[in-house]
Amino acid sequence: MKPLHALVFVALLPLIAVAEATEEGPAPFGPLSATEVAFDEQLYVRRPLVVFADSPNDPNFVRQMDLLSRSYADLEERDVILVIDTDPAARSEWRQKLRPRGFSLVIMDKDLRPVIRKPLPWDLREITHAIDRLPLRRQEILERNPAGR
Repeated sequence: MKPLHALVFVALLPLIAVAEATEEGPAPFGPLSATEVAFDEQLYVRRPLVVFADSPNDPNFVRQMDLLSRSYADLEERDVILVIDTDPAARSEWRQKLRPRGFSLVIMDKDLRPVIRKPLPWDLREITHAIDRLPLRRQEILERNPAGR
């Protein structure tokens, strides 16, 4: 009887592999369009990092996206959602709430409060340090690693 079990297992093994391959894992981290992300759904879930520009060809926007793309893992570790809006005519919910002028980098906390606004591109190191100084982020760090252990 045991060889029969082994034979059935071996016969079903390819089906298990196909099922695992079709399962959807977490989506890869990357920029999302402001029209794809609802503002209010991010409350206490993710920390929005919003990059505005009047055009996707804006040199400041291109530079900022290049700086951010160098290490998405650092942003993902800090529960950041990267939202981009390069179409002022669309009047997205993000644009109406934050009211940018031209290029703007807005770092928000999980309570959806704008904490830092920058009119020029900012290096990823500066962004992560600014996020790590936020009160909610400090609390998260302490909960993950109590008493420095």
